[in-house]
Amino acid sequence: IYGQTECNYVVGNSSALYPVRPGSMGKGYPGHRVSVVNDLGEPADPDTLGEIAVQRPDPVMFLGYWQNPDATREKYVGDWLLTGDLARVDDDGYLNFAGRKDDVINSAGYRIGPTEIESTLIKHPAVALAAVIGVPDQIRGEVVKAYITTKQGIEGDGRLATDIQAFVKTRLAAYEYPREVEFIDQMPLTTTGKIRRNELRARHQEKVGTQDQQKRR
Repeated sequence: IYGQTECNYVVGNSSALYPVRPGSMGKGYPGHRVSVVNDLGEPADPDTLGEIAVQRPDPVMFLGYWQNPDATREKYVGDWLLTGDLARVDDDGYLNFAGRKDDVINSAGYRIGPTEIESTLIKHPAVALAAVIGVPDQIRGEVVKAYITTKQGIEGDGRLATDIQAFVKTRLAAYEYPREVEFIDQMPLTTTGKIRRNELRARHQEKVGTQDQQKRR
């Protein structure tokens, strides 16, 4: 079931309405027009990364932010309420979550959502938890970096990192594999189990800063 404060449950899997497709978000429920739109607010092509949007009027959609008309206007493109979540929609109308818009990775002209990569990483037999962020790169703008917590008794080393990269390459597009892999003992999570990506970004920046200082010595 998918929804948010501004627009309640509008997407989900329901066997009473259509076949359940494991791994997908499902489809928009009857009575709600849900789409994946591009930066112009137009429905995106199938299997193209875009933002989940809900068309107004809708019976479960908010009327606006209290005494904040500017923020309300920014929430819409035309009659589409923008959720801030990225997804792809397939030819059958099922939505596949890709991540928050704030977390999108822009690499060599490609827009990459972290969720699909993370879902692939945790299928590796050595991986317990995985998180993906974009880190600066002089050539590509950003590259995918994966933080990995290994399963008990497995040591994260260069050989395992290479194996994990190869594992992803055979399952996703070539531009989606993590060009950088770092093993960590504990994944930073919120109380609800969500990844604290800001902490991972800060960790990377701190590491780069330390490396720069060492080079100048």
